[in-house]
Amino acid sequence: MSAAAAATVLENLPPSLDSTAEQPPLFDGTTRLYTAYICPYAQRVWITRNFKGLQNEIKLVPLNLQDRPAWYKEKVYPPNKVPALEHNGKITGESLDLVKYLDANFEGPSITPDDPAKKQFADELLSYSDTFVGSVFSSFKGDVANEVDPVFDFLENSLSRFNDGPFFLGQFSLVDIAYIPFIERFQVFLSEVLKYDITEGRPKLAALIEEANKLEAYKPTKVDPKQTVEAFRKRLSAQ
Repeated sequence: MSAAAAATVLENLPPSLDSTAEQPPLFDGTTRLYTAYICPYAQRVWITRNFKGLQNEIKLVPLNLQDRPAWYKEKVYPPNKVPALEHNGKITGESLDLVKYLDANFEGPSITPDDPAKKQFADELLSYSDTFVGSVFSSFKGDVANEVDPVFDFLENSLSRFNDGPFFLGQFSLVDIAYIPFIERFQVFLSEVLKYDITEGRPKLAALIEEANKLEAYKPTKVDPKQTVEAFRKRLSAQ
C-alpha cells in the first residue's frame, strides 16, 4: 500500500481498557499493539503503524495507564509498560525497537533510508533522542531557556543536514517518528506554561512541525493539548 493510500484509512479508536476490563485473547493469531493514547513512546509505534497502512493488520489495544488492568503485567507484558506488540506468538516492547520491527516485518512504505549517509545520521539522531527528552524534562524546574536552547538548536542544525525535504533526513523517516511525539508535547507545555517558544529563531523546526501536522498517519495520534499540560504539570509537581 502506498503512503497516500495508507493516509486514507480511517478507524474508530477503541476506548482505553482499565482495571475492570477483560483481557483480549492472547496469541490467537491477532497482531495487537498495546498502547496508551497519552504516551509519546507508544505514539511512535502508532504513527509507524498508520504510515505503513497497517490499521487493518495491527489492532490497537489502548490501556488506561492510571488504572491499568492487572492482567497486562501478569499475563501479557511483565515490564508493565507501553508500547508492546503481540505478533507471531510473542510479546516485544521498547518503542524504537518496535518502530524498526514494524518496518522490517510488515508491508508498506519504508521509513528507513537507503542512503548510507542518511543511515549513519539516523543512527546518531536516534542515539541522541533520549538525551533530548531528558534535557527538556530536567529544564522544567530550572532556567528553561538556558537549558533547552542548546538541544533545540541541535535539532535546528540537524534539520539543515539534508535539503531534499523538511524532515530530519529530508524525507519522512523513523527519525521524525522518534522525535515528533516529544516535540509536539514540549511545544505545547513550554509555550503555555513556561512561555518559551521552541520555534522562535528556528524556521526549520517550525517547518518540520507544520509538515508533520499535514500527515494523515500522525494526525489521529495527536494528544489533546490540555491533557499534555495536565500530565506535565503532574510530572513537574512530582519532581
